[in-house]
Amino acid sequence: MSPQSSSSRRRPLRTRHAATAGVAVLAAALSACSGGGDSSDGKAAAEKPKISVNLTGQQAKAGGPVTVKLAGGKLKQVTVADAKGAKLPGKVSANGTTWKSQRVAAPGTAYQVEAVSDQGGSAKASFKTAAPQQVNKVTLAPGKGTTVGIAQPLSITFDHPVRNKAEVEKQLKVTTSDGTTGSWGWIKNYDGKDRVDWRPKEYWKSGTKVKLDARLNGIDSGGGDWFVRDYATGFTVGKSQVVKANLDSKTATLVRDGKTVKSLPMSAGTPGGEKASWGGTSVLMSKEGTINMRSETVGLSGSDSYNKMVDYSMRLTWSGMYAHAAPWNVSYFGNTNHSSGCVGMSTGDAGWLYREAQIGDPFEVTGSGSKGTPDPGNGYGEWNLSWSDWQAKSALS
Repeated sequence: MSPQSSSSRRRPLRTRHAATAGVAVLAAALSACSGGGDSSDGKAAAEKPKISVNLTGQQAKAGGPVTVKLAGGKLKQVTVADAKGAKLPGKVSANGTTWKSQRVAAPGTAYQVEAVSDQGGSAKASFKTAAPQQVNKVTLAPGKGTTVGIAQPLSITFDHPVRNKAEVEKQLKVTTSDGTTGSWGWIKNYDGKDRVDWRPKEYWKSGTKVKLDARLNGIDSGGGDWFVRDYATGFTVGKSQVVKANLDSKTATLVRDGKTVKSLPMSAGTPGGEKASWGGTSVLMSKEGTINMRSETVGLSGSDSYNKMVDYSMRLTWSGMYAHAAPWNVSYFGNTNHSSGCVGMSTGDAGWLYREAQIGDPFEVTGSGSKGTPDPGNGYGEWNLSWSDWQAKSALS
């Protein structure tokens, strides 16, 4: 065996280094690339640097960013991904030694970390965050891909109370095709659940496209409740139309693009008590068709009780105000408000309005004899607040 071949076999023994274990150091040394031989001064290649991750083990704390540090050299790229391959975006610091995620680690999630140095070597680490005590879920309105009227707000209702309202609101991004001015406002839904709505300063413009990106995955809503996914929805604003219900003239008028389409004789709620209609602005929440209406659901009994199948029902509030067909009240249409709070019309007129109206159309109720305006959470009653009062309901105001 020649000296040259013997030296060739011994060289790897001089340049191989054992991986160092420890709590802070979570990965094997980065394997440095070389030019294929010793450096010109005869020394071995530089010692392979190591990475450390701020989150370790199987019960790591969720809700904060992931930080990866390099003991020596510079980071070129870092990937932090969950078991489904979803990656946390992040950036390398100016000095190249630290990477920090721009999204937080979600609870109950296993992550794989891979770091690549500017020399081309790589190292890996892993950790898992503790499971959430309770998951908070949301209900979004309107539905994705829908076309709605000019008064429809973006609305998010939460399954559990939200105590960290400011932090949650920071994750809610609204994008509009025409730069519409609007604001989030926190309110109580009619069922007592926390709700946050994004309302434009004024009614939407027809044709506006709206997108919501709710980046809630990994956000602590407070009290041990966590969000474990992101949410998104989007909709288009349809025809610009308003239903104007006048309690004095007893007419409901559909106005489209500022022009009257048709006025319909109506009979609204009986003035002077709980049977009076809500005034102000409500929003058409749903078109429910033929439904069973019972007096006990709105707190009426005795001589005021009723149980009817009602056609062309259009919900305006959670508390039970509708616009609908009311053929039993035909003698009152156009001359007397004599219903249990709803806006009643002939079957033919109600059917026409049912076909023409859009979910999200505003119903503006004016005139005397109403019982005031509905709370913001009773349907979409936020239009009864001034713009400044609505802005004040933002947790970031």
